[in-house]
Amino acid sequence: MGTKKIYQNDYVVQSWEELCEEVYHDSWKPRLSRYRSDYAFRGLSDASYELKNSFLRNCGARSELEYHLLRNFRKYSISKDAQLSASFWRSLVMAQHHGLPTRLLDWTYSPFVAMHFATSNTEKFDIDGVIWKVDFVKANKLVSEPLNQLLCDEKCNAFTVEMLEENIVSLSDFDKKLGKDQVIFFEPPSLDQRIVNQYAFFSVMTQPTTTLDQWLVKHPGLYRRIIIPKELKWEVRDKLDQANITERVLFPGLDGLARWLKRHYQPIVGDPFNSEENE
Repeated sequence: MGTKKIYQNDYVVQSWEELCEEVYHDSWKPRLSRYRSDYAFRGLSDASYELKNSFLRNCGARSELEYHLLRNFRKYSISKDAQLSASFWRSLVMAQHHGLPTRLLDWTYSPFVAMHFATSNTEKFDIDGVIWKVDFVKANKLVSEPLNQLLCDEKCNAFTVEMLEENIVSLSDFDKKLGKDQVIFFEPPSLDQRIVNQYAFFSVMTQPTTTLDQWLVKHPGLYRRIIIPKELKWEVRDKLDQANITERVLFPGLDGLARWLKRHYQPIVGDPFNSEENE
């Protein structure tokens, strides 16, 4: 278990109703007369987890290993998928999608998908979970040239792979052109049904060994952390299951089906019908 860390913008919810209200906080857009959230959501089963990318967790400070990971991923892949032979951005997304350690962080447009990831690990039900909310619209507007002007030209809030391909040809190019302490949020191509069902998109920072926490602490107006108390997790989990927000939907295929069934039929600790406890 990680060391408990209190952030400036932590908000502890006390009920399912309060959680649903909080994830949609600040989503009303008077100009549009519609509810349109500007937030990216990321759910974690342990509120003490930092926003560390998988490369940093796996390789530590050895930033030089990033190039070799991606180069060999493309080199040794036997896939004939055109995504791998295309731009490095598509290769990067494909690598992240298949579990290679990268500097990308997974996010979702859906607060309910984020709730799922905050409550899917039943081994962490004795620990508070968290949903990170980051205003990706404001975050993207802080990025330097040459990318800043792209958002204005395209009249959009999030970058796409196509937009990035036109200006950045490699990760080293990304780091060099933008400089240190930069972050962008971008939408991946729809590689498969999993990305579509999870309503997924990514953040990426210049330098592979940086953590988004440190950047957000410097920009407190861009984020909010919704803490889900451990006592509330079972209720949230059961109501998400009833709403069909499950592994079966978010990870289409037999693996996702098996993961859903394994969790769905797992007894609650203290259940009097749990035969192991009665032995």
